[in-house]
Parts: sequence; structure tokens; C-alpha cells
Amino acid sequence: MISILIPTYNYNTLPLVKALHEQIILENVPFEIIVNDDASPINENTKSNNKINELENCQFSRNEKNVGRAENRNILVQKASYDWILLMDCDMFPKSKNFIKLYLESIRTNKENIFYGGIIYYDKKPAADEVLRWKFGKHREEIPIFKRIKKPHHYALISNILLKKEMLTSYPFDKQLVNYGYEDIVFILNLKKHNVPIHHIENPAYHLNLEKSAVFLEKFHSSLQNLKQLLNRKIIVEEDTALTTMYGKIESMKLVKFAALIFRLCKKMWTKNLLSENPSIFIFDLYRLGYFCQINSR
Repeated sequence: MISILIPTYNYNTLPLVKALHEQIILENVPFEIIVNDDASPINENTKSNNKINELENCQFSRNEKNVGRAENRNILVQKASYDWILLMDCDMFPKSKNFIKLYLESIRTNKENIFYGGIIYYDKKPAADEVLRWKFGKHREEIPIFKRIKKPHHYALISNILLKKEMLTSYPFDKQLVNYGYEDIVFILNLKKHNVPIHHIENPAYHLNLEKSAVFLEKFHSSLQNLKQLLNRKIIVEEDTALTTMYGKIESMKLVKFAALIFRLCKKMWTKNLLSENPSIFIFDLYRLGYFCQINSR
């Protein structure tokens, strides 16, 4: 019936697996929960994750070498036994006690092949050095369903999505994207390109892992390097994202080097804001655009 697949890296995934296992046992359907670690350091998280193997129809395994977020998901899909797959990130947690039930009801009452449940964040403001990730999530990922259904591909993410296995085998994740970022957007854009619809439902999961703002900012450096590669390979075109659309306008006016200069001049000031307890999402957008211009002006 359903395979729940959870890629992980240096994260205690046991609480999520226990919560999902508790729910799906009550539904009396064939299932499996598979967690695959992408060769993270062996530590207390590894010890905790090994306990997943003690749960009925659950397994935890590790890659021998790091293959990246995209290929780790492909490996999970290859291991899956059932026709339906629920993809969840390791740092997610279902909001509802009926989380699994709602997804199963969607399968039974709809003919769609893909269901996206949504992402939410807790309202309480986190520690001062974690606000950037929380604020970005609140503004850019926690999207109400009335807005999501208007642009179903634009507002879909792969951290809480139910889909037919054939969708993942027909449109696998791009294994060349080894570093952080954009593997989810490439997957969704590929579905859009092939006119595969995404059905949005109200079944959100909380995003729990709020990284330090400095770590989150550094991860965006990596993601924008991925974006540069994707543009060069023409897998993403300028019209596909807001950032690349704006970059295209700057490039058409031959102002990329000038924008890169502005970034270098303002970087220290912008970074100070982004690492503060009240970061500006507008400044974050400027920072990302400026950094993207810088790496494309070399």
C-alpha cells in the first residue's frame, strides 16, 4: 500500500518514525518505513536511529559514502516495495494525529497521483541566532492552502508529499546535485514540464530543525552554486524562479558586475542584519541576488 521514505543526515529520526508508525498501525494497511542516512558521522544520532530497526516494518540503513540529498532519495525509492510513497524530511513532524489517515483518505477518494500536505512552523520566535531560518520558513514555505492551490507547482515542496512510486521512477531526482539546494525545485519543475498535476490538501507537518542563522546563510551559498550549475545546464531557465528572473533582467542590462560590486560593498552590513535577532527577508533576497551575481561575474 504505502512506503514512507525518510532521507536523513546526522539527525535523530526516531521520534518522527515512532509517531508515523503509531498512526499507520491503526490504519491496518500494508506499509513500510525506511530511513536512509547519507554517510553522516557515527554518533548518538546513529545509535538512536538504529532503534528504528526494532519497530515492525521499519528499517534504518546507511550509505557507505555520501551521495548527496538527491541521490539519497533515489536510493530510498529503489528500496520501496509499495505503489504509494510518502516522502518526508527527517526534521519534519506531523501536526495532526490523523496525518496518515488523511493521506490514505486522499488516495481513496481522489484520482490524483500526487498530494502535497503543506509545511508549517511554530509561532513562537526561536533563539536569537536561529531567527533567519524560522522567518524564511514563515514567509516562504508556510503557505495557506487557498494560496497554494492557485499555483500548485510553485508552492509544492518534497518534505511532506505523497505520490505514486511511478512518479519518482519516471522523474528521478537529479543525482548531479550533490550539495544542498534546488533538488526539490528541479523535481517539481520537471513534473510541471510534463503536465503532471499536484493536488494540495490541508495536512501539514511542522519543520523542526531551525539551524543557526550563520549555518543557514552558508547553506544558501551552496544552493546558489547549484542554481548556477542548473542554469548553465539549462535544467532551470531564468523564468523558473524569482531570483533567476531578476538575475536575467540584470544580465540583460549588462549590470551583473556592478551588482556583484554592490554585494561586496554591502555584504558586511547585510550579514550583520541577517545574523541579528530581527533579520529582514527583503535584505536576504538582496543578499542572495547579489551573491548570485558575484559567482556569475567571475
